[in-house]
Amino acid sequence: MFVSFYLATFWIGLSIGIPFFQWIAVISAVCATTATITLWHHGRWDLGLRVAPRVATIELLAGFFFAVALIGTADVLIIAFTPLHHVHGRGFPIAEALTVFLPAALHEELVFRGYPYQLLRRWKRWFAIASSSLVFAAIHAGNSDVTALALVNIFLGGIVLALAYERRRRLWMPIGLHFAWNMMSGPILGYEVSGFAARESLLTTVVVGPPLATGGGFGIEGSIVMTGLELGGILLLWRMNAEFRMQNSE
Repeated sequence: MFVSFYLATFWIGLSIGIPFFQWIAVISAVCATTATITLWHHGRWDLGLRVAPRVATIELLAGFFFAVALIGTADVLIIAFTPLHHVHGRGFPIAEALTVFLPAALHEELVFRGYPYQLLRRWKRWFAIASSSLVFAAIHAGNSDVTALALVNIFLGGIVLALAYERRRRLWMPIGLHFAWNMMSGPILGYEVSGFAARESLLTTVVVGPPLATGGGFGIEGSIVMTGLELGGILLLWRMNAEFRMQNSE
């Protein structure tokens, strides 16, 4: 039902000429989620968005700073051990941030950590995390300059985002994490984001050195450095979640 509503809404959006492809995807995910929950679950489903604005802001910022720490550390390590470096860019792409990067984060979190993930989670949590992350990586398989390592890293990134949801079983932290991850990679540091190049960026990355370390044309997500940091991020979130569950069971 979810997939049918999603595809139908997407087709309608394209047919009537709604501007900005990524916002069509967001609208499709919202419509599919709303219709499925209303018709199948009679509206009784906690998607993980209904919280006080203060709580939502805190969790968005938590995700934001987690992503900044991961991407920033990866960038520093790559610069330290390879000839890759940054030069001044042409500026911050405000329009592209609002029409590409923001809706992309919203869309992918609604689809991959929203209702479909949460439905699978009711059966087996580990299966929901693994399968959603696998599909998350698979949709990037056709991106420009993709490598096997890049797909592994996107799979690991999906696990990081799933564990961010598991932190409070809400979507605000993964949304903040996903958005900041893409913004740090592209519009701020000047890497390509999963093979997509922002039109402008605050810094421009001069990619020289072994692609295994730098990520090559795919961007920082294609680097072995990112692999290690994602594994560290997964371990950290796993431990934080375990401690949170223990505290709430006491």
